[in-house]
Order: sequence, then structure tokens, then C-alpha cells
Amino acid sequence: MGNKLTIQPTLLDGVVVIRSERQSDDRGSFGRWFCQNELSTLLHGHSIRQINHSQNLQTGVIRGLHFQYPPASEYKLVRCILGRVQDIVVDLRAGSASFLQHFKIELSASDDQMVLIPPGCAHGFQALADNSQLLYLHTADYQPGFEGGVQMNDPLLKISLPLPISQISQRDLSFPLLTSDFSGINV
Repeated sequence: MGNKLTIQPTLLDGVVVIRSERQSDDRGSFGRWFCQNELSTLLHGHSIRQINHSQNLQTGVIRGLHFQYPPASEYKLVRCILGRVQDIVVDLRAGSASFLQHFKIELSASDDQMVLIPPGCAHGFQALADNSQLLYLHTADYQPGFEGGVQMNDPLLKISLPLPISQISQRDLSFPLLTSDFSGINV
């Protein structure tokens, strides 16, 4: 099957949108969601080590912004498999030309897209529909001692959300606000 993945760069270096090609007939459809060979240059030799699933019961739910510090830094591939979300990536990489800038994209179960998030970038989203679900592919094992995060409403990031926040975890609310002397994450 010739279901190639189409790669579209974003304004944040290394953050790309990957679109699947869907083949349809009377039976339904088929699409390739991941191909190590096609994505190997984007993953810089890393392999998928962990797959996670996020279910978000209520419209307006916020998760994030999350990342892993070195040596547990990871690439993440994120795809919406049910419902719709406003996906957000923030560049926290020290020395990056797009430092503290963010990229937003609406992902839905029907758009055949996923986002690649490189190490040093924080990721989060807001559910735009009840029971929205995301599939995450990670290139590193989760290590709790290396987790980090920033608040979605951090004034330095200037992220506007499409909906009022219906729910957010205490953990996500407890992340410290960035200060003007924050120089980024060395990855």
C-alpha cells in the first residue's frame, strides 16, 4: 500500500504535522499512522518505547503543558483518535530561535493528522468535545523524577484558549510560572 506520511513543518523548529493518507472503499478505510522508516530522520534514530492513551470526558478539560527533562527527554507523537482537541506545543529549548513561542493546531479523529513534539518542547491540549481521546507515542520511558511542566495560562506564553477551562488537575495548576530569567531547557 502506498500510504505515505506527509510531513509539514511548523514555525517551531522540529515540530511537524504528519498527515496520513487514507484509502477508502466499500468496506471502510485504511491508513498508516506510523512508519519507523519514514519518520526515522525526524526521530533522530530514536524508536517508540511507550504508547499512552488519554481520555477526556468533558469539553474544556485542560492537560499540560508537560515535558521531560534530560536524560529522560523524548520525542512525542500525538494523535486525536476520538473527538477534537486544541493541541498546543511550547518551545522551551535553550538557544532556540522560537524560544517561548507556541504552536496551536486543532486535531480531530477525522483529520488524519498527528503532531511530532521534540525534546525540550512542552505539550498540552484543551478538549473541544466530550470524550475526546489522544494516542501518544513516546521515544523514552516515563521517569517521574524528570517530569516538568509550565502552566497553560503563564503570562510569558500568551496562550489563548478557545473555551473556558472546565477542569484542570492540581498538578498542572502547581507548575511554577516562568520568570524573566528563565533561559530554557538544555537538550
